[in-house]
Amino acid sequence: MSEKTLRVLACGDVYGKFDVLFNRVRTIQKKSGQFDLLLCVGSFFGSGPESQALWEEYKSGAKQAPIQTYVLGANNQDTVKYFQDVDGCELATNITYLGNLITQSSFLYRNHVVLQENAQHVSRFIALASVANPGKKKYIYAFSIVPMSLMDVKELVKQPLDVSENPYRKAGEKGKSNAAKATEEEEPAQQFFFDLKQQQGKKRQTDGRGGQQGHTKQPKKHPQPTGPCWFCLASPEVEKHLVVSIGEHCYVALAKGGLTPDHVLILPIGHYQAMVDLSSEVVEECEKYKASLKKFYKSKGKRYVMFERNYRSQHLQLQVVPLPLSCCTTEDIKEFFIVQAQEQNIELLEIPQHTDIKQIVQPGTPYFYVELDSGEKLFHRIKKNFPLQFGREVLASEALLNIPTRADWKACKLNRDEEESLAKSFREEFEPFDFSLQD
Repeated sequence: MSEKTLRVLACGDVYGKFDVLFNRVRTIQKKSGQFDLLLCVGSFFGSGPESQALWEEYKSGAKQAPIQTYVLGANNQDTVKYFQDVDGCELATNITYLGNLITQSSFLYRNHVVLQENAQHVSRFIALASVANPGKKKYIYAFSIVPMSLMDVKELVKQPLDVSENPYRKAGEKGKSNAAKATEEEEPAQQFFFDLKQQQGKKRQTDGRGGQQGHTKQPKKHPQPTGPCWFCLASPEVEKHLVVSIGEHCYVALAKGGLTPDHVLILPIGHYQAMVDLSSEVVEECEKYKASLKKFYKSKGKRYVMFERNYRSQHLQLQVVPLPLSCCTTEDIKEFFIVQAQEQNIELLEIPQHTDIKQIVQPGTPYFYVELDSGEKLFHRIKKNFPLQFGREVLASEALLNIPTRADWKACKLNRDEEESLAKSFREEFEPFDFSLQD
């Protein structure tokens, strides 16, 4: 086991809801393949009579965990009775207590100051909710562990895009004044991405107080296409019969060879290669289209997934693909994107919902980006080869839309009459939700 990549599932507090947890694990493994182990990091046992009765079924062997499951230990006095050996023991078939590995001592995690010290190993903190929580928050997380012996030194100290300062670095400092001081010291690192962008080009004039004169700037001229562009709205190459809505800065069109009949693209009217290149007014209108499409799909019992591939493309195409609510949850979609990425050695990272993609990547950098209807975001910085149909392949897979033969758009092309009919239907149905038609 030490010479291969481990596929691991981790979950939060179980509170004795063993059937719910293990049924979820079975579903995940059916969709994404077998995992090596499940690590339960929270309170595994419940204190009520129902959870105790359910545990007896697992303890007797009447029910079994579908995967080798490891439990950390008791989190309260009520559940101490389940852990007979402090050094660890088998609690039931496929369920093992790891022993007294963690004490009640406080821990300080050594980490470097981002962008100031040499890169060292980083620690990833994942917040997991309790199993079957009423808010339907994420309670299970899938990841892979590659043995250090198989990793290159550069990979060991590689910094994820969402890396931040160690929150426990100044745990010994107390008092409001010290807390305020810590905030001041951390601010430059927080502003790194913004400052980096402002330092490019000519030096800007200031007002003498560190601010910039004249908040309104002349719009920056964006690059023009080097050849014919199929998506610039003024271009003769655009298949205008697919257009279903036009705003001031963006438009929406049916995807040619779409995964589903209501698969659309949000595109800038002018020539922009990627989301990171968009001006503020284009971004604002793009967000309006996202909101309108979300309401439209919801009215049809669907949720959307958006993705962008800024690689081997010259004009931004924000793909918007609807999936039936009955087909899968948002968490299923997110999980399957991550698992499929891992299977293809693609580092697809979750980034904070409030993060602007411009904060983590510079214009001209190839990347793949996913945005879910919940606002959750996934990001991969493309360094060399990347599967051009990756986004479609994930959504078309048997685990989600179950239309694997439609992964390649070229296999889904319709004749012009069929495309015009689909566009007309979509345009009419979308009209009540189209902000561009409202006064």
